[in-house]
Amino acid sequence: MQDSIAPTSAEERQSTGVGIHLPVVDIAPSRGWVSLKLNELWEYRELLYFLTWRDIKVRYKQTALGAAWAIIQPFFTMVVFSLFFGKLAKIPSDRIPYPIFSYTALVPWTFFATGLANASNSLVGSANLIKKVYFPRLAVPIATVLSGVVDFALAFIVLVGMMLYYGIHPGIAVLWLPAFLLLALVTSLGVGLWLSALNVQYRDVRYVVPFITQFWMFATPIAYPSSLLSQKWRTIYGLNPMAGVVEGFRWALIGKTPAPGPLILASALAALAILVSGAFYFRRMERTFADVV
Repeated sequence: MQDSIAPTSAEERQSTGVGIHLPVVDIAPSRGWVSLKLNELWEYRELLYFLTWRDIKVRYKQTALGAAWAIIQPFFTMVVFSLFFGKLAKIPSDRIPYPIFSYTALVPWTFFATGLANASNSLVGSANLIKKVYFPRLAVPIATVLSGVVDFALAFIVLVGMMLYYGIHPGIAVLWLPAFLLLALVTSLGVGLWLSALNVQYRDVRYVVPFITQFWMFATPIAYPSSLLSQKWRTIYGLNPMAGVVEGFRWALIGKTPAPGPLILASALAALAILVSGAFYFRRMERTFADVV
């Protein structure tokens, strides 16, 4: 019988696999409250990019009007609001033409509402992917919300055209606009994390989301100005994060009202609380996603 001789050189050991100890990664369900592991999410940033691009392509696949829906929805809502609230109900608009008053609010609102609706159903919609491979599940709702930035950009182009039509030229306050967009994104993602995790356990959530969005819309100063409230109540009103986003957009782009500082501060703190609590709740429930979804 011929004796077997183990390879002696490093190259020979590498080619045959003898003497090499590969790292072993043990994936086990978490218990209780766990850390967010944002560094792991950063390692999967390329996956986050592809998930975002996938959502952008799928959203308007096989649609007759394509990306035009990103403009049609807020524009025709503005037309309806201008007719019923502006012409018939005579709702005040802080000395701003009502169409531009409402559309300036509807652009960030549509971004928020679309991100919220899509994020709440994102885990169920990606069930096949979640069951097969491991990756940070936070990437799924984050990608869904980020994909809405393209729709926001298209609707914002129409807003710029309307501002030129009405002869409105923004001042230096327009530099705050990215911060208000980020506030809308944080709010949408925070609520989306809560609802997406709940939707895995209770599929009734997808039926509740439209009611939440509709109620939230009329609780936000879109069709009416927040100046109808006193300064004290406006600050409390700012606990609705979208109130700060909407008033911030109007101030940054139109600039005919004083800076709503206390209201925006309250909205920013509320949005941050929603995001942090939603992220921790999402991570706590993440261990059940692959089994339940």
